[in-house]
Amino acid sequence: MKISLLEPIGVSKEVIDELSAGFLEQGHEFVSYDTKTTDMEELKKRSADCDIVMIANNPYPEEVIKSTDTLKMISVAFTGIDHIGVAECEKKDIMICNAAGYSNQTVAELAVGMTIDALRNVVKADSVVRNGGTSAGIGGREICGRTVGIIGLGRIGLMTAKLFLAFGAKVIAYNRSQSEEAKQLGIEYKPLDQVLSESDIVSLHLPLNDSTRNFLSKDKITLMKPDTVFVNCARGPIVDNAALADALNHDRLGFACVDVFDMEPPLPTDYPLLHAKNTLLTPHQAFISEESMKRRAKIVFDNVYAYLAGKPENVCK
Repeated sequence: MKISLLEPIGVSKEVIDELSAGFLEQGHEFVSYDTKTTDMEELKKRSADCDIVMIANNPYPEEVIKSTDTLKMISVAFTGIDHIGVAECEKKDIMICNAAGYSNQTVAELAVGMTIDALRNVVKADSVVRNGGTSAGIGGREICGRTVGIIGLGRIGLMTAKLFLAFGAKVIAYNRSQSEEAKQLGIEYKPLDQVLSESDIVSLHLPLNDSTRNFLSKDKITLMKPDTVFVNCARGPIVDNAALADALNHDRLGFACVDVFDMEPPLPTDYPLLHAKNTLLTPHQAFISEESMKRRAKIVFDNVYAYLAGKPENVCK
């Protein structure tokens, strides 16, 4: 079979060579590319005659999938698959396997880290001291004793909840299903509107799909308290980001920590959150750490080996 890694996945060539050695030993052809591309014709060229392709978060649209008659499996070095032409994969019976779990700790740590900045004015304090100021008026607030609402208590949401619990917070959650592990930790499940209205900190961890797009609408955003810290390290289109910016600018929300947007950075200069008050913005980096990139690479290659052995793992479509 021909197997192609269509873009870099955050590890060295030496790691790629080590992980792919088994393909060559089994008699398969392996090709890897060290640049990303969103050019349709280039993606078609890279995918030509491939039985298996491996990608990360580079868009892989239906037009590209339609262009190949050989593709049987896509191994995604990412948790979400909303950047893939899933409908066309279903038509052509192409299996999609993801790398769920590789970034649980990494995303959770950034969500908590951003919350600490929002409450303790870390970025603001850095600017103050560099400009000759003092600590007057920037002491901030603690996580301990506050109510944290987790929206989407899957693996990443649960890891985030555990970290907040370690700080001494009370954790409540909204999720379609309930787990005994969460209950044993003392996490209380509540309806979405209650989680939004009762929480001092709201951390979003839903996947993006047709049912969650614009899930946190303008009406839902207005349910949060005026001093709530809102954190989004999930997916940008789950939130009405224009309404979020408006709520911040009119003091209907305390602070927003946002790692994901309606598009991938760089953002256009008129993007509303770039001009909103009380924001901490990062360029979709929650999933990236030295440790998570190594875990991700191993999972995405292991998915291919499992498929080749007739025992596919992490199948999502």
